[in-house]
Amino acid sequence: MTPSTATRQDPRPAGPGGRPSTPADAVAATTDLPRLVPARLDTPLTSYYLVLGAGAALVMIGLVMVLSSSSVESYAHNGSAYTVFARQAVFAAVGMPMFLLAARMPIKAWTTLSWPLLFGAIALQMLVFTPLGVVVNDNRNWIGIGSFTMQPAEAGKLALVVWSAAVLARKRPLLQRPMHALVPVLPGAAALVSLVLLGRDLGTALVLIALVGTVLFVAGAPLRVLVTTGGLAAVLVLLLVIGSQNRMNRISSWSAGGCAGQDYYTSCWQIIHGKWALATGGWWGVGLGASREKWGLLPEAHNDFIFAVIGEELGLVGTLSVLGLFALLAVGLCRVVLRSDDVFVKVATGGVLTWVLGQAIINIGAVLGMLPVVGVPLPMVSSGGSALVMTMAALGMVTGFARREPGAREALAARAGLVQRSLAVLPVRRDGRREARPAGEGRRR
Repeated sequence: MTPSTATRQDPRPAGPGGRPSTPADAVAATTDLPRLVPARLDTPLTSYYLVLGAGAALVMIGLVMVLSSSSVESYAHNGSAYTVFARQAVFAAVGMPMFLLAARMPIKAWTTLSWPLLFGAIALQMLVFTPLGVVVNDNRNWIGIGSFTMQPAEAGKLALVVWSAAVLARKRPLLQRPMHALVPVLPGAAALVSLVLLGRDLGTALVLIALVGTVLFVAGAPLRVLVTTGGLAAVLVLLLVIGSQNRMNRISSWSAGGCAGQDYYTSCWQIIHGKWALATGGWWGVGLGASREKWGLLPEAHNDFIFAVIGEELGLVGTLSVLGLFALLAVGLCRVVLRSDDVFVKVATGGVLTWVLGQAIINIGAVLGMLPVVGVPLPMVSSGGSALVMTMAALGMVTGFARREPGAREALAARAGLVQRSLAVLPVRRDGRREARPAGEGRRR
């Protein structure tokens, strides 16, 4: 074959459909990801929109349901049906700038602040044992200054995520040695968890323990380290349960598969009325604001058992919608972990994933009767200012990580306005252009 008759070859390897490969194809080829979303929606901004969209939707649903579930009790105690809701709305407004600030902070800033955040969280947690400490439901886990109260353990969750991620990222080459995998992460986490347990808050301690296990796993700690620390944690939790009569009553009622006799008026009251609320809702619910159980029958209706009120007022459709939003958030967080090549980003996002999704599983499982009640609120939905602000800050941090995925910055910068940036999530055609019309095309004459 002579040069004149040879077929001219494109030096670039072929991409999908036989076209020349693009930088996007190179990213897709080098990133081994399971198909968490349909292929046509797998864009550089998919993780960003999943985390941002699901988080925002859960916060909005939370505000609506806090207003609905707390109105009766709020009116009875404060003379206004909007007192609890107004406080939650204020904290949501405070959480918004926290979210935006966390989303804009560079990774270097997070690693620099890691040690001050941990020491600050430990110092705040120690304040619960001073005259500033406030006891709520037999748990000493709040501090109050005048009318302002906060739960320092919520700040401890974010601090532990950032600090452990920074430490493990720096020690990544040495993690195969058990001592380097455990020190200083285990002593630092043990100090914070011990303070939480001294305040008798087992639910929060369980979340912190699970968080530590996740960051060690994502960072690549040896399996024997994970198994050993997990076994020790399980023994510790068992001893704490056995040492508390209230916890033993709850475990006994749950393990027996039901409640009967005098237990109905003690450890089973909340569980039974939560199930009655879900059963009353049926498929479509009794209507927003029409819950019967919130009229003094269901304890913590706007807090730990708000999912039961969602089922009563919005029915199975409402509960499945909330579960779907948490599932979308989980997909977005998993994508950030899998697509990033930065160890700090992977570990921190894994910690936030366990924090938010693990807490949601514990809460919803308790409401459904699948798990014992341990007093853990539903993230972003239950009433609670400290939890809402810290969770929004954590999701802001992960949103910032998602903005740094390959191609995400370019996709956002290519559009001048908010509406145009939102179109970046649309699929790409084979010719490399978006399927939406360019801005201003409809105005041409």
